[in-house]
Amino acid sequence: MVGCCAVALLTTAAGTAYAVDNLPPKRPLVQDLTSEGKACATGADTAYVSQRPRLSAVLYDQPSEFSPVKGDFEAWWTDSAGVEQRRSYTSLSKASGSRHDWTVPDDVPANTVVNWHVRANDTKATSPWSDEDGGSVCSFVVDDTNPANATITSPEYPTPDQEFWVDGVGVYGHFTMDSPSDDVVSYVYSFLGGPSGTAPAAEPGDPVTVPYLPLTSGPKYVQVRAIDRAGRSSGQTTYDFNVKSGRAPVARWKLTDPAGSRSAAAETGTAARAGTGVTFGGPAPAGTGGTSSVALDGGGHGFLTPDVPATDIRKSFAVSAWVRPAETGRNMTVASQDTDAGAPGFSLGLRAEDSGPAWSFAIGGARVSGGAPETGEWAHVLGLYDAETGRARLYVNGRETGTAVDATPAEAAGAFQIGRARGASGYRDRWHGDVADVQVHDRVVVPGEVSELAYRKPKRLGHWSLESATDGVSPEGAGGSPLRLGGGATVFRGSDGSCIPDLDPDCPPMALVGEGHLHLDGESGYAATDGPAVDTGDSFTVGAVVRLADSEPDHPMTVLSQAGEHTDAFKVRYVPSSQTWQLVMPERDEAGAPEKVVSEAEFADGGEGLGHRLAVVYDDAADTIKLYVDGEAGAATTAGFPNGWHSTGALQVGRAKAGDGWTEYLRGDVDEVQAYQGVLSETQIAQLGWGADINP
Repeated sequence: MVGCCAVALLTTAAGTAYAVDNLPPKRPLVQDLTSEGKACATGADTAYVSQRPRLSAVLYDQPSEFSPVKGDFEAWWTDSAGVEQRRSYTSLSKASGSRHDWTVPDDVPANTVVNWHVRANDTKATSPWSDEDGGSVCSFVVDDTNPANATITSPEYPTPDQEFWVDGVGVYGHFTMDSPSDDVVSYVYSFLGGPSGTAPAAEPGDPVTVPYLPLTSGPKYVQVRAIDRAGRSSGQTTYDFNVKSGRAPVARWKLTDPAGSRSAAAETGTAARAGTGVTFGGPAPAGTGGTSSVALDGGGHGFLTPDVPATDIRKSFAVSAWVRPAETGRNMTVASQDTDAGAPGFSLGLRAEDSGPAWSFAIGGARVSGGAPETGEWAHVLGLYDAETGRARLYVNGRETGTAVDATPAEAAGAFQIGRARGASGYRDRWHGDVADVQVHDRVVVPGEVSELAYRKPKRLGHWSLESATDGVSPEGAGGSPLRLGGGATVFRGSDGSCIPDLDPDCPPMALVGEGHLHLDGESGYAATDGPAVDTGDSFTVGAVVRLADSEPDHPMTVLSQAGEHTDAFKVRYVPSSQTWQLVMPERDEAGAPEKVVSEAEFADGGEGLGHRLAVVYDDAADTIKLYVDGEAGAATTAGFPNGWHSTGALQVGRAKAGDGWTEYLRGDVDEVQAYQGVLSETQIAQLGWGADINP
């Protein structure tokens, strides 16, 4: 009997045959199918591909079975004669759950809808097709044509042949990208060759508009490629435009009017009348180019106002001023603009918060705060509202502080105010202190401009070239306070070039810089100014060139210091045990006060040969102090200067304060000692020690 050994077969209603001891594989799921990586879809969502695609499916046997499965792929379309064409492919056997692929043959036509489905086959039975039993057919179209190049237009920034120079830095431009091809779905763009962005179209063929904020003036360009639904790219379109410098403020009061004035002249905008609590003719912040300021007494008459609005605060604007608070324990307003609702449309000023006073910019119910106002200290504050992004920002001394916030300003058609803010029952939060150079811009003030507005030009205080000394005195280059040499200190004159020190033992060595340098014996040698060279309560830069006589001295040696009454405000020294140059500061001006290394840099030598160029840079606005060695900054920490500590001692070269005496005498050579009030730039710091004055 043959029947006893045969395998019985059953046939399902769908016509799929399988052995009674084998279940058919599972129907492939639509979500497991892709056409060249694009999800299975048909109709309006048909996948468009740029080349004949690889069709892919994940195929499964029944969970209770472990047979490998193959994939039976089938694709079909209707040709130009109206005849249906079919192609098929069976993949190799793989374990259940594996992905199976088929790259369709070359005769599959372009620009034609091609449908496909797949089923699993374990050699004994087959699953239903992927478009059966509630599945779906997959479709694709091979697009072999690149889209047409994009066109670009901008109402704010036309091309140079339309308008050569256009206003300007801080003014957004809007660039519309379009293409004659109706299947373009996105645009890839890049301004000035920078990082690329992608802007999707709302519907295929729709144009797209992107914003751009110029940060600098000069020639600019944007490059664009159109991308169609198949992922094909057009050629690159380049659009040139020229950007002017940022336009001037719409309102500016320098507040440099003569003492006794009763109004403030406006460089632009409307003159501001002054209350009786305003005193003209005060000091200007040093290094700003200003000549004077006004003092507001914090009372009911301490204000200035043009009695008209300065700008429409619903659009982009910025308001800024130099300010010096006389107190920090209460809320105070630098500038605001009235609304009809008995409140300011915005307010820029100072707030007394639980964590301490902070600068503040409030607009549209939002507030950004940051920084640390200090009584009697000048600061530049700027509040910015960017209508394009809807965000408000605060800058203090040229740096963004706090966290930008979303804001929706209301109309503020009332008067602009300096020194007070509108309240429900009158004006409040009146400013007590000094104010200078109030400016209002009707555009975004970009970060580079903010830095320029807050810039304070360093002032040269002294340059000691140490080329000569007469009666123990080495002159300052501009006739200022000289360096007086003490004990074992001499100015050494180097070789005049008539001999070569390395070849002639009788030839004197070369000077560190120029024709001479200061030589210190390490026991009693030093040089000092007649008084403080810099005000340590404000920003300063001090530099020198140094070369140690010993590569491994047996104790720390100080190059530069400036003393308070009992200890040094700062000192720069070489520490042989750690082979580091250190910037050291005490915690307070008391005998025996603990010292803190606030910045240091590792160097295995003390500068034998050409020496090392050292510089100390204190930025009072940022509350940081750094040590630079050969133009490179060491690790920096927050400055430890107690507020208001203005050291009274002279600048010392070659020793440090120790109670009522001196210590850490330097054995070596020092040259090119320079002192500036203010912060030199990184470029200027790198120029210190080469024999020339720095021109801030």
